[in-house]
Order: sequence, then structure tokens, then C-alpha cells
Amino acid sequence: MSLEERASVCTFDCPDTCSITVTIDDGRVAKVRGSHALPYTAGVICTKVARDMEAFVHGPQRLLYPLRRTGSKGSGQFERISWEAALDEIHKRVDEVIGRWGPQAVLPLNYAGPHGLLAGDSMSLRFFHRLGASQLYRRALCGGVRSEAWAGTYGAVPGCPPDFAEGAKLNLVWGNNATVSNVHLVRGIRKAKRRGGRLAVIDPLRTKIAEQADLHLQTLPGTDTPLAWAVAAELERAGKLDKEFIAANVLGFDEFMARAREWPVSRAASVCGVPEDQIRTLAEWMAEADPLVVAPGNGLERGRHGGGAIRAIVALPALLGKLGRGNGIVLGASNSFPKTLAKLQRPDLAPAGTRTLNILDIGRHLAEDDLDPPLRAVFIYNHNPIVVHPDQNRMRRGLAREDVFTIGIDVAMTESLAHCDVVLPAATHFEYSDLYSSYGHHWLQRAEPVIAPLGESLPNTEIFRRLAARFGFDEPCFRASDAELMDDAVDSEDARLNGVRPSRIPVDRAVQMKGADGKPLVLFENVFPATPSGKIELKSEALAARWGAQALLPEWREPDADYPLRLISPASDERISSTLGGLPGSRRAPPLLMHPEDAARRQLASGGEVKVWNERGEVILPLKLTDAVPPGVVASEKGAWLATSRTGQTISALVSADMRADVAEGACFNDTRVEVGPS
Repeated sequence: MSLEERASVCTFDCPDTCSITVTIDDGRVAKVRGSHALPYTAGVICTKVARDMEAFVHGPQRLLYPLRRTGSKGSGQFERISWEAALDEIHKRVDEVIGRWGPQAVLPLNYAGPHGLLAGDSMSLRFFHRLGASQLYRRALCGGVRSEAWAGTYGAVPGCPPDFAEGAKLNLVWGNNATVSNVHLVRGIRKAKRRGGRLAVIDPLRTKIAEQADLHLQTLPGTDTPLAWAVAAELERAGKLDKEFIAANVLGFDEFMARAREWPVSRAASVCGVPEDQIRTLAEWMAEADPLVVAPGNGLERGRHGGGAIRAIVALPALLGKLGRGNGIVLGASNSFPKTLAKLQRPDLAPAGTRTLNILDIGRHLAEDDLDPPLRAVFIYNHNPIVVHPDQNRMRRGLAREDVFTIGIDVAMTESLAHCDVVLPAATHFEYSDLYSSYGHHWLQRAEPVIAPLGESLPNTEIFRRLAARFGFDEPCFRASDAELMDDAVDSEDARLNGVRPSRIPVDRAVQMKGADGKPLVLFENVFPATPSGKIELKSEALAARWGAQALLPEWREPDADYPLRLISPASDERISSTLGGLPGSRRAPPLLMHPEDAARRQLASGGEVKVWNERGEVILPLKLTDAVPPGVVASEKGAWLATSRTGQTISALVSADMRADVAEGACFNDTRVEVGPS
């Protein structure tokens, strides 16, 4: 036995982007634990990464060789082929598609499996841009609503470091299942509580962080906008607004408050499903707290009014003048890095007029053939669309088409890859070099491989280099090394890198992004709003120009209801979205959480299986009765693979792919109506 410890970074879709130490035993990943290379994560990692990495890398689900489909799409029947044969077949079939339909009949269908700047999208987009393939607007699936709402209000700047939670007199966690998906924020909150700070949580689900709260407002899903308006109106009524700060720094105050005043506490309490005194207490605590730290989460954006909700929430610290000096909003961290994505991804290679398709529409485009030219070749990588996309059944029908040539690139045989004609084995993040920014903190990291690629697997960058060569793309940008790609990804001349080239960042030490004063980036200290007006824009002409007149100010209206129960899909402590979904810990169906009152009306008993359905599909889940959800709301974790349900469907089958958020055309996972009955 020869044990070695090597530095690495966790690349999964999580805001924490932890530094890790990997124990290698004779070329195998034997153990993973947190390291101190990144001071923010400070040697702590989540349970699932500590537990599951050996199985993730070396388990039986791992893809090791190129494969060609031999059975029907979805059957999982494949034969092993060589890399040369795989590349030849991809070139031949894609070239046939382009010859008949043109290059826009080809589509990259990818998202955020690994979050490294190279594995995520570097050589891959160079290839698709040069090919002339249809481009993909990906952010509608997740993140776009949050980013647009933030940028529309404050500009493309970072808020405050998540470390601020440690010193807060009040931490307000809003729509953020932080214990499962933001563990280091929780560590900071616990430190603050030990020092006498308070914690308020707003969430329809009594999450673990809500259980630890001094105040939990268990709202109905999608009612965050009227709640934020009511808090603003109550702060004004109590004379707590910072008029001097508002006059100097806020645009659209009068219009915003005109809407807020329509929502007195009594009206908001009725619509949100919470007691009036809780709203008043929240407003009082926010006014008293100095510092105040607000940490909005991903759950907020997943509804029709997601953008307005985030905008109304992030307006509250501005109304109180509580920005800087330890106060802040934990958002916008990705804006702290001097990325040069155009240099990395080379959109200039794409022909003028190339169309861009919304990722949420791809299932419809495939299933209904409603495009000209139609989609006839699809590359799936860094993504498991059948599990992750709304309207799962439509996506599955689309990927089952025999006349669409589909290429899959992944580390494991997912349900989506089972529908592919050719499958290419991707390396895990332990097997290649990459550069890691974060959407949750302000530290840049680099990692090198800790083991060699298993079998014949290859990093995404090398796979697309080989594809580019096979297609005859001989421009120098397709021969760039991974080190050169890193230097293309981030501006090495920017002062935030302290003169260090991105490809030379030490693997045992993260680089903190700092302001010109050498201090951490903090909004209203060394970072200021980057909106068109240079102010905090509660009224945004920029958002209205991009997304329509309804985005000028936050809006809200009572939703229509075809089914009686509201379904929400929180994150799991077993998976990161669908990643790790093929491992043993995720092979059980996640239960459906239901309030006892709703179960009694339907004569349902805890522990049995129930059918959850609407017009798009039906899912069989074990039932768990609990008051962790309020009456009228049911919850089941996202990301479960199809094998966990007897119907071969998961809760993504019940979500509309056509309903869109008020900005960024975002997916509305938490705006889903269902009924529940005996299975």
C-alpha cells in the first residue's frame, strides 16, 4: 500500500467550491476530505462528497470506453468501439446532417455538471462556434433569473463575502436550503448565533436551517414578493427607512414603495400564509440589526415571479441603508472574477446570424420538430436532461427519435446517455487540470489531476480537440493546451490576480479577489453599483428592455390553480442536482412530504406509496406525513433518477417547460400544481 495526499477542488454545482485533499492508494481515490487551501471552506466538506467519491470515480456506473448503441434508444444496449471508430462515426453522421439541413441542425445540449472553467465550456464552445451549430441559452434552466434580478438592481458586481455571516446580528436566509446546498454559510451563521446573533429563515419547507432559526416564516411558495413588499411598508410605517442613503443611492424608490404600500401586513399575511406578528417581528429585527446579512437562495427564482421576488428582497437592505460595514447581501459572487469568456469560448468563430435556442424549449423542438432547420444532431455533455429538465416526458420523447443522431459525453451511463447513438467516456475532475471560480465566494482556485484518467476516458478539452481535428478545424485555437485555456479564461493582467498567471496559481493556495484597496470585495465599500444610473435601481429600464415592460418593477399576481397542491422540489443531501444519482445512496425514491391535514382529506397514510400527478405525468413516491410543509404544499427532492419510480418518471415530469419566470425566461420548478392520491 502506497498512500499519497494530493490537493484538489470540488467541481460540483454548489456555491461553496471547496478545496479538498484526496488520498490516493495505488492510483485509486481512497478518501476525500476538506483542506485549508481555501480559507473560507477551512477543511470542511459536505457528507456526500466525503462519502461517495471513491464510488463516483471507481464504481460500476463509470464509463471507461467509447460505445455505439446496438439496441433501441433508451434500452442501454451498447457495444465497445475504439476512439477512432467513434470519432469517424460522429464526423460521418454530423457531416450528413450538415449536408442536408445545414450546421444549425446541430446543437450542444449541455449545462453545469462540472463547474471548472475548462470542463464547463472552453474547447467545446470553440468547436460548436466554428461548426456553426445552433447556440444554446442555458441560464434559463437555473441561475439566469437570480443573476438578471441582481444585475438589474445592483449591476454585475459582487455583494458581500459569505464570511460576513459570522459577524451578523441578524442573518436572514430566504429561500435557501443552506444546510444541504450552502454548508459553509451555515457554519458562519452558527458562529454568529453563538455570539448572540439572530437567525431568521423564510421558506415553505422547514429545512434543517429553519429548525435552527429564531424565527421561521413558513410561507406559501411563490409569495415572497408580497412578503418583501409588506416588510418594506412596515419599515416605512415605523420610520426606519434611511432617507439620506435612499436619496443619494436609490433610483425608483417612489414607484417601488407605491407597490409596497398596497401590501400592509394584514394583506400579506393572508396571501403568504404566515401570522401577522411574524412579519412585524421580521421588520423589527431587520431594522435593529447592525450588521444585517441577507442570503437569498436558488429556490426564489423558480417561479413565475422569481425575478420580482429577488429584486424586492435585495431592495430591503438598500431601504435601510445597510450595505457595507459588515452589512450586505450574499449574491453576485461570480462577478468578483475577471473572467475573459469571449477569449476562452471564441464566439467570434460563429457565423453571423446563428440562432440561439432556449434550453427549456429543446424537449419541444425535438419532440414536435417545430424548427426550420430541425434539430438532427445533438451533443449531450455535462448534463442529464431527461432527469433535470421540466416536462421530462416530452424530453424523453424527443431524445427517443431515431432520426436524431445523438452523441453523449459523461462519466456515467445516465438515462439521457442511454438514448445516445455514440457515447464518449469523460474523465472525472480528479483526472484533469482546471481553473475554478465560484458563484458563492470570492476565491479563485486551480487543480491538477490527482490520478490518471481511468480506462480510455478523456477530459472534455481533449475530447473536443479530437473532434475539432477530425472535422478538419486546423486553426491554432483548437490546439491550445489546458494551461493556455486557463490563461484565456481569466485576465492575468487584472490586479486581482496579483501578477500571477491563472495557469500558475498554486494548487495548495486559493487566490482571493480583492479591491483596489487590497481588501475583500464589499458592495458600498470598494465596489459600487454598476447599473446604467450608477445607483441601486429598484426600477430598471435595463430589465424592461431585455425582458419586457412587466420587468420594469417587481410584479405579482395570484396564480391560477388547476390542481389543489403546490409542489416544491428542494435540494437533496444525497445528490448535487442529478449528479451522484446513480450511486447507492440515491437509488431510493425520495419521499413526498405532505401535511397531515391534506393526507386526511385524501385518506392517505404515512409510509405507503402515493401517486402524484397532473396533466404532464404521474410519479409514484413513498408518503411521509409531516408539518415540515404547510397545508396545501407538498415537497419531494429534485434530481432523483428514473429508476426510483415505478412509472419511470420523477417529479421533473410534472413541471411545465412552457411556464417562464418574469425575467430571463427562467424555469418554474416551484410553481407546479399537482394532485395526490392512492397509487
